[in-house]
Amino acid sequence: MSKPEVIIYSSTGCPHCQKVKSALKEWGIDYEERNASIHKEYFDQLKEKKIFGTPATFINGKLVLGFQEKKLKKLLGISEEETTTPATNSQVKETAESSDSIFQPVTEKILEEVYDFVTIGGGPAGASAAVYAARGKLKTLVIDKAPKAGTLAITHKIANYPGVREELTGLELLTRMQEQAKDFGAEFVRGTVLSVNFSDEIKKIEVAEGTIKAKSVFIAVGAKAPSSKIKGEEEFTGRGVSYCSTCDAAFYQDRIVAVVGDTEEAIHEAETLSKYCKTVKLLIPTELKGDVDLSQLENNANVEIFKRYRLREIIGEDSVEKIVILTDKKEEQIWEVDGVFLYLGGLKPGTDFLNGSVMRDEEGYVVVDDLLKTSAEGVFAGGDARRTPIKQAVISAADGAIAALSAEQHVNKRSKLRPQYS
Repeated sequence: MSKPEVIIYSSTGCPHCQKVKSALKEWGIDYEERNASIHKEYFDQLKEKKIFGTPATFINGKLVLGFQEKKLKKLLGISEEETTTPATNSQVKETAESSDSIFQPVTEKILEEVYDFVTIGGGPAGASAAVYAARGKLKTLVIDKAPKAGTLAITHKIANYPGVREELTGLELLTRMQEQAKDFGAEFVRGTVLSVNFSDEIKKIEVAEGTIKAKSVFIAVGAKAPSSKIKGEEEFTGRGVSYCSTCDAAFYQDRIVAVVGDTEEAIHEAETLSKYCKTVKLLIPTELKGDVDLSQLENNANVEIFKRYRLREIIGEDSVEKIVILTDKKEEQIWEVDGVFLYLGGLKPGTDFLNGSVMRDEEGYVVVDDLLKTSAEGVFAGGDARRTPIKQAVISAADGAIAALSAEQHVNKRSKLRPQYS
């Protein structure tokens, strides 16, 4: 069999790109990598092919979007018998060679400890909290079920984080935070929290391996998109359907896009996209949720706002070409667009495991006070686990600092917060 020609269009910090590359190495397949984040010519090549996301792998000219193990194997002529779960092996290899090496398995020693401070979630909120808590001499543990799958970790480029002058990927920034916390003595484990019990002075956190015990807990879980899909959404993800203007706005320079959503997040994303796109059509299917100001968008010449318009279907051939919408008069229309950014219902906090252990609002956000205290003594929440006016890494990191200082006050029974200066 002749050697296949394999070309991968990748982006810096893209976890799915890394999975594809690791799998190909595991299978002994040579490939050419074209990084669209670094080289504009590769970025332009993707746009010409109407591909608006990475990884995009071409095997003898046939395209595979994302990490689709079975499709990759089929095009490469690899049978299941010839390999031993390469995706799993590549993930193990990746874990050993990347930021995941910070995260260790849950051991018996960890289950025997009573930690001063445990943060559930290792994103910017959890990592920042770990820095402050560990530096404040609290015995600190961070639990995260998927360290490289959070919102910050999959962000391709960060250029506005205070004090970081160079551009870097979200994963690079997050790894710096985690390594700093580790330098101060924080421990990191990979694990899924199944349930919690905050009723006693010593909090109990159930994971598959057993029970982790803590004097204080910080709920710093991320948020996830709703599971319901629009017809055509899954088919065109990466081919015109996107969920992040930070990642993909540049692909739509001078193009027409639709933004669909009814939250502050959707409004903010539409404003960001208006700086790139020829026209942004903002569809607001229901009443706006929360205290949202539309005045700036209403005065933006290249933003068109459609209240009570619903997205019914996304259609096209190789990429998004049109959308079917239902107007406020219940009339069906077809619009030509180049891309669709979806924020339907906004991101939902992954707080279901909490059940009734702390007070949450109707959408699952944990209710906190100014010091991020929850309804349970010694338990705090921040980042995407609480309702914030805008989702940004720097806000989550600030939450982490506040929560850690509040936890230090609780653990050491101080009358006041003790800030860290030097």
